[in-house]
Amino acid sequence: MTQENLKGPYSSINIGRAALHIALTASRLEEMRVKERLASEGIKSTAVDFGGEFIPSIVKIIERAVVAAQRQGLVTETHVGAGAVAGAAHEALEQVKNKAVGFNVGGKIGIARCGEHLCVAIYMGVGVLNLNEMCVGLAHRSLASDE
Repeated sequence: MTQENLKGPYSSINIGRAALHIALTASRLEEMRVKERLASEGIKSTAVDFGGEFIPSIVKIIERAVVAAQRQGLVTETHVGAGAVAGAAHEALEQVKNKAVGFNVGGKIGIARCGEHLCVAIYMGVGVLNLNEMCVGLAHRSLASDE
């Protein structure tokens, strides 16, 4: 995503693309490159891996998203920042739960923030052994720019 691709200021759809882009990275090196490129465009981002049985993992997935966003400075360590990340992560999980219930999951959470826009993307494999279906969930929350 470069400035030439954007018309005017960043919108929620642009930040959603950024969150999904970092969630799709296959290695830490690729993740760091995407993070640096997004930072050069004024977008803060981070990603975190997860895995396990879906239902018991939901709380851990949301917690990992909140902790990663706070540690990387995407949101402040307040209930407002944590609530925005947790809400977006929960909504993204809601979008994939019908495929995931009863199965093991593994993937990556991507989080991106620019100004008032915060997006959480979940990219994961769902299945048993090597018989996987792929799922993507993406959600947006608005926060005050100084939050």
